[in-house]
Amino acid sequence: MERLRYLTAEEVSERYRGEISVGTLRNWRAMRVGPAFVKIGKAVLYPINALDAWDEKNLVRCRASRGPTLTEQDQG
Repeated sequence: MERLRYLTAEEVSERYRGEISVGTLRNWRAMRVGPAFVKIGKAVLYPINALDAWDEKNLVRCRASRGPTLTEQDQG
């Protein structure tokens, strides 16, 4: 059975190279936006699989990486 792992807000900030601050995570929690989290008492933890899903949801796909469209296939 796979063990679910969690990160603290500080570790989440490090995961995103400081581009998302601990303060931003705090604000997002208050507004109920951003990645899912678990709160146990005063501890706030972010499941790694929820962060991975949030990354995927926010992934911007470029046209070149999507493959040819139907009209491009018909022309070729």
